[in-house]
Amino acid sequence: MKIYMQLLRVHHYLKNGLIFLPLLFSGCLFQVQLFIETLVGYISFCLIASSIYIYNDIQDVEKDKLHPLKKNRPIASGKISKKKAMMIGVIVFLIALLIQFGGYLYFHNSGFIYATIIMLIYFVMNVLYSKGLKNIPIIDVMILAFGFVLRVLYGGALTDTEISSWLFLTVLSVCMFAGFGKRRNEMIKNKSQSRKVLQEYTKNFLDKSMYLFLSLALVFYSLWCTNGFRFIETNLLTYSVLFVIFIVLKYALTIEQDSYGDPIDVILKDKTLMIVSVIYIVYMVVAIYA
Repeated sequence: MKIYMQLLRVHHYLKNGLIFLPLLFSGCLFQVQLFIETLVGYISFCLIASSIYIYNDIQDVEKDKLHPLKKNRPIASGKISKKKAMMIGVIVFLIALLIQFGGYLYFHNSGFIYATIIMLIYFVMNVLYSKGLKNIPIIDVMILAFGFVLRVLYGGALTDTEISSWLFLTVLSVCMFAGFGKRRNEMIKNKSQSRKVLQEYTKNFLDKSMYLFLSLALVFYSLWCTNGFRFIETNLLTYSVLFVIFIVLKYALTIEQDSYGDPIDVILKDKTLMIVSVIYIVYMVVAIYA
């Protein structure tokens, strides 16, 4: 069972928590039906993401064998054959579509239709990424970042929640920062052995790009806190900027040290970062709903 969990990359489902952001920040988190609809959509998106992970692992199996960590993945290590992995990928993809269709019929929510379109855009975009766009500098990081933005848009579609421009720009900037940080550390750890695109980058460019988007993220987040919540009359949201400053700087410090720069691995392995992130989420819930 563990090997199949690794194949599906269940620990990466944490990324899909972004789907709940529109519901959280709309002030409707505790509306039961909306929460259940978002949860159903979350499960569906997790399965779509898993099908993409499997497809990408099949495409990159030879390169992954040269990577110090990726060589232990189920397909690269030979624990699961490419044929069997492809079959599992197709099954979870079809289950995801069935869940979306079932959600539309059960909840009578047309948001599932729009969300499915976004989900399929995410799927196609990642297939194109695996097919060759990952080898084009800057485009590769933009696709990774936009994948996270699509998660937020997907969550908004499920609950018919308008996404603030500041939220859009904040998520995009944070993910561009994390994406360039990931490429930076891949370059340092593996040179250009595991990714062709690393031959096109320089460490100096990646450092500058990483901290450019870190700065933009803080600016956009600050503007979002002061202008993006029309239904809340409180300065508590503005004070949350202090948490975000600490979180992004601690993240930057961590990836400057001995890390491969994968966002999920960085967060899960840094207890301080995890604790402060949880405190931030609790603080935001209190600030919005208290």
